[in-house]
Amino acid sequence: MEDTVLTEELDQVHAPRKKLRPELIMAIIAGILAVLTLVLTLVSLPEIMKQEEPRETLPEDPQQLLQGGHAVTMPIPTENPEEPTEPLPEPEKNPYGKLDFQYEGRYLGCVKAGTIPGIDVSYYQGDIDWDKVKASGIEFAMIRLGYRGYGEEGKLVEDNLFEQNIKGALEAGLQVGVYFFSQAITVAEAEEEADFVLKRIAGYELTMPVVYDWEYISAEARTANMDRRTLTDCYLAFCGKIQEAGYTPMAYFNTYQSRSLMNLTELEDYPFWLALYSDRMTYPYRIEMWQYTDSGRVPGIQGNVDINLYFVDEFF
Repeated sequence: MEDTVLTEELDQVHAPRKKLRPELIMAIIAGILAVLTLVLTLVSLPEIMKQEEPRETLPEDPQQLLQGGHAVTMPIPTENPEEPTEPLPEPEKNPYGKLDFQYEGRYLGCVKAGTIPGIDVSYYQGDIDWDKVKASGIEFAMIRLGYRGYGEEGKLVEDNLFEQNIKGALEAGLQVGVYFFSQAITVAEAEEEADFVLKRIAGYELTMPVVYDWEYISAEARTANMDRRTLTDCYLAFCGKIQEAGYTPMAYFNTYQSRSLMNLTELEDYPFWLALYSDRMTYPYRIEMWQYTDSGRVPGIQGNVDINLYFVDEFF
């Protein structure tokens, strides 16, 4: 009996252990990977939600159409009996050419003049880490103060992040200016926009210009049938009021607009801000600021942002 028990115990000791089946091993590994994936997802979920959170729709914001990548077909200039029939005099020539602009580190600069890099921002850039922006080499910021709706009512609206942006940029030590996105169709409306801006910049120390940014949006917008004479008068009215209040006004435009929708020579008393998305200068007339990209990347800002260079020799 004892021999039988001993033999059974020895058999158990020397018996080979059962091996795990391959399908069981795979199932265990898959389970571990699933748990790890779930943990990583839960950890990163707040950041994902932050990035994918949709921006709210602002009422008739013309810049929202541009931010959405909508193609803009430039209008045929509207005829006005007050328009001059003789050729317009040419504005002052641009002294800089294609090869005069080179990248100085992260940002574009002019090799023949003093320039500083800057950005222009609005509600669509979201929350900005202004200290990181400053540390990246950006020296100035143009903050959108507000806009006029492109619909028939043409309501004046303050940018939702105007105060947050202007305070943040100033506290970070940047030079700061503002711009207003206009959809004015009369001189009276342009003057109303200037008053709207002046009321909101009172109390802020601005070292950069206050800009009139009128842009054609679409054939359905209230500005679809704007003519050269009226638009030029709107620029003159807005800039005149800003200058009277002691600020430096500035006119923003693209190449087409400056040639087809404005009498540029009448505005030469004011500095010009050109939108031309290229790293080679091809615009023939003088400018004081150049918005050279609308898809720039700057530390402290999520997503794309407009980057500019500013000719400091003109003002400082």
